[in-house]
Amino acid sequence: MPQTSNSSASSPYPEKNCSIDRLVRHPRLVTAALAGQKTQQRRDGVYAYPGETFELEETVFVLTTLTRQRLGDMSDSDAQAEGYPSLAAYKDLILKMHQGMDWNEDDLVWVHSFERQG
Repeated sequence: MPQTSNSSASSPYPEKNCSIDRLVRHPRLVTAALAGQKTQQRRDGVYAYPGETFELEETVFVLTTLTRQRLGDMSDSDAQAEGYPSLAAYKDLILKMHQGMDWNEDDLVWVHSFERQG
């Protein structure tokens, strides 16, 4: 059963600020995850903890790791794990989706890494 809260005082993670069901939502990204081309999702906040599961079109995925990363430390391989061909393509899309957002190299994001279960 998925963990739904982070009540442990010894946990290295903050409380979730969104539901795991909202981690991967865009249809193109769902398709990429189902095809094994997307294994990470970066978010401003924590949507899930390692070990939690979520479903995309009846396929179960498990969150394997949750880490912090500076936007400026992202590489092409990180963008590819997000389902994009390059960091430039990822950055371009993020800035189009979040109009008015500045790409600040020092901003921290949570990297949710996941894999298909079973």
